[in-house]
Amino acid sequence: MPDPNSLSITPQFSTAEYSGTSGGDRCVSCNHPITTRYYRVNGRMACESCVQELQRQQPKDSHAAFVKGMLFGVGAAILGLIGYAGFTIVTGLYIGYISLAVGWLIGKAIMLGSNGLGGRRYQIAAVTLTYAAVSLAAIPIAIAHYAKNETTANQVRQLRSTDGANTQSEFVPKKPKMSFGAAVLQLLLLGLASPFLELQDPFHGLIGLVILMVGIRIAWKLTAGSSRANIDGPFNVSSAATV
Repeated sequence: MPDPNSLSITPQFSTAEYSGTSGGDRCVSCNHPITTRYYRVNGRMACESCVQELQRQQPKDSHAAFVKGMLFGVGAAILGLIGYAGFTIVTGLYIGYISLAVGWLIGKAIMLGSNGLGGRRYQIAAVTLTYAAVSLAAIPIAIAHYAKNETTANQVRQLRSTDGANTQSEFVPKKPKMSFGAAVLQLLLLGLASPFLELQDPFHGLIGLVILMVGIRIAWKLTAGSSRANIDGPFNVSSAATV
């Protein structure tokens, strides 16, 4: 049976519980009578000293923790992108279920960097990084596919040239080259839109999009963080019987 006078363990204020004894109201944590100010923690009455101890034990968010979590998350997103693209390029297999691993990796990395802190802004960052990592993986995959096809086309042209075949490609006017910045921007936009562009093949595109949403959901849940107690007050002890 736990020691009611001990403050070393954070009390669990999961359900509202009000004292109806004739001895007056008591703190749910230390069981001492409440004679001065009091608080309600998740609906349960607690004395000021126990609430102060609870506040010290609760994790506190900070800008530094968020920045560190983001750095870990970005690193995980880059690793996830490389792993997703590398696996597809090497094996030639496009497996959407890797999105689940990417979401898990990013969520875990953010929580590791923030020392277990979480919350809405961590969740939004995790969702954004997961979508970006999975969608932008389409860029190196497409580049590798294009390079492979271009190599094959060059080999065919060389064979035709050796055989003396008459080709018209040398007389076709070339299109003006796109600037590097514009090319990079276009690649980024196409990469971010790739999960929806794949819906041109409705069956496989829809399956891939659903799997991506599940991976995003995993990242969202992992970065929810630990639940914090809801502390209301302080209240005057004279109103304890009526609150």
